[in-house]
Amino acid sequence: MPRRKPVASRPQRRKDPHRGEGREAFRCAGCRLDVPVVAPGTAHRNHCPHCLTSLHVDDRVPGDRRAGCRGRMAAFSVTVRGDGEWLIIHLCEACGVLSANRIAGDDNALALLRIAIRPLSDSRLPVSALLAL
Repeated sequence: MPRRKPVASRPQRRKDPHRGEGREAFRCAGCRLDVPVVAPGTAHRNHCPHCLTSLHVDDRVPGDRRAGCRGRMAAFSVTVRGDGEWLIIHLCEACGVLSANRIAGDDNALALLRIAIRPLSDSRLPVSALLAL
């Protein structure tokens, strides 16, 4: 199988590698499992790798902890960047804000695929319309 040419990636914001010091895990607001703070493939973890649930704590910049809502954010959809990287679209159940979060290397692949194919199971939308996109 031929390799794809690498697409020019957009620059990432500088991350503070010491931000998570002192904490090794957090309790998921969705499935209540203990989740390690360290995540493969990303500088910081912002969602549960099992159920993909997050909390609405960041405002504009990841890690700023400036959102006053603190509501539970459910995995609503997925999108894919031009370079092939997947993003989870979270919907805050308290205030309705949408946010995009990069997936981590240990995220539940089955949960991601369930979200990705959800539009195909919606009987109100003809599958042919989706396939034409």
